[in-house]
Amino acid sequence: MAKLSNIVITTLNILTTILSLLAIAIFIYLHFFINGSPTHCQQMVEWPILIIGLILLTISLLGMIGSWCQIPFLLWIYVVSVVVIMIGWVIFTGFVFMVTNKGAGKAVSGVGFQEYRVGDFNHWLQRNVVNTKNWVQIRSCLVDSKVCASLDRVYTNQGLEFFKKNLSPIQSSCCKPPTSCGFTPKNATYWEVPKTGPTSSDSDCNAWSNDKDKLCYDCKSCKAGVLASLREEWRHFLIFNITIFIILFVIYMVGCCAIRNSYNRSSNKYP
Repeated sequence: MAKLSNIVITTLNILTTILSLLAIAIFIYLHFFINGSPTHCQQMVEWPILIIGLILLTISLLGMIGSWCQIPFLLWIYVVSVVVIMIGWVIFTGFVFMVTNKGAGKAVSGVGFQEYRVGDFNHWLQRNVVNTKNWVQIRSCLVDSKVCASLDRVYTNQGLEFFKKNLSPIQSSCCKPPTSCGFTPKNATYWEVPKTGPTSSDSDCNAWSNDKDKLCYDCKSCKAGVLASLREEWRHFLIFNITIFIILFVIYMVGCCAIRNSYNRSSNKYP
């Protein structure tokens, strides 16, 4: 059993080493081989990938060398690192559950999508995610991803099909004006303002633009749609978090067995 624990630890760390090298390779490709200067969106993705890759590589090498060479000191550092990650993972999971526990969309009569308001979401999300400083970068990502441009290629029947579809929170909030404005759709992203003006005093009605790079990206409803999308993704991410915690706990237990095995071998050398 003791020998098996060392084999398992070594195998797991070989796999995580490969994953960490892959993450570092992805960073190098994004940072040095993508044409043009990196956008805000790319920078938000590539640096976390590099940091995670370096941390994973360091811990994997500690576990692999410690278990293969039977070095208790390195195994202790490895196990303590896993415990720290487990504690941080639990805190992060609890925090995610707390800040995403509030927020829901409002169904609009006669259409297949929902609309959202910033005030319906957790105050921490409002202050730290869609504040003025962060919104510039998020807005840049929305434009770069062309999340609204794809709707034009799908819904071209003067917007009539548009009302029947289940749009994502971002599509229903950033790619069209609020339904209360009373605008007439010509296609998915081109809306005609009534001659008498918007039917609502909502500031989002004036923020709307038929310019493909503006649309409703500066609307409060768009910020709410981003929060709704983030909430959905984080809620699904909780299942992934629980799975990762179980894997970390198994690695911790096997690491403890490997440490005990290394001490036993050291004792047998000097009876």
